[in-house]
Amino acid sequence: MAMTLRLTDEQERALALLAEVDQVSKQEATVRAIMETAARRVHSARVRELSAGARARYADLLDRLGQ
Repeated sequence: MAMTLRLTDEQERALALLAEVDQVSKQEATVRAIMETAARRVHSARVRELSAGARARYADLLDRLGQ
């Protein structure tokens, strides 16, 4: 799917730096940034979900340990 991406000058410079550091095209740098961000956010959401479950499951124990 084709897409037009409009960037400010500052965003364009940041993208160019990413591409240069990774020695890839700006298109590839954009795709990598999207994929890495998505992976981090999904992982963070899963960690929050598991943490909430563990806190609920061990709430009594955590209360006792806090006393």
